[in-house]
Amino acid sequence: MIETQLEQDIKTALLAGDKDRVLTLRMLKSAVLSAKVAGGSRDSIMPDAEVVALFSKEAKKRQESAELYKQGGNDFKAEAELAEKALIETYLPAQLSEAEVITVVEAVIADLGDTAAMGPVIGQVKAKTNGAADGALIAKLVKEKLAK
Repeated sequence: MIETQLEQDIKTALLAGDKDRVLTLRMLKSAVLSAKVAGGSRDSIMPDAEVVALFSKEAKKRQESAELYKQGGNDFKAEAELAEKALIETYLPAQLSEAEVITVVEAVIADLGDTAAMGPVIGQVKAKTNGAADGALIAKLVKEKLAK
């Protein structure tokens, strides 16, 4: 369970005195707790699929923040955001290559046949990749394949 691993990693980072890592891990724990409270399941462990989705959003936020900091000329804060993103990504499944995502997209389009529309194809590809592919990449590839 990712949530259990997160707890263990917080303890390890505290014992090692790694303040930056502790702050990021506590932020992740807080995000998980907030999602659990919102879902009315505070006392249960969140399923890994939900944790992956939540952490993917957190990683995306860090990437967007880093880009904005770079545009504003604050490279130090951009690097800090990218470091947090890298730590968050250690809890995410390995990302599929573009070629692997293309294979999944083509299979889904073939399954749907003539009824293949962008929304349903993207939904099925996301379900099949289970967080292992970036949503923007999926959308781009689906659009390209359906345009042909």
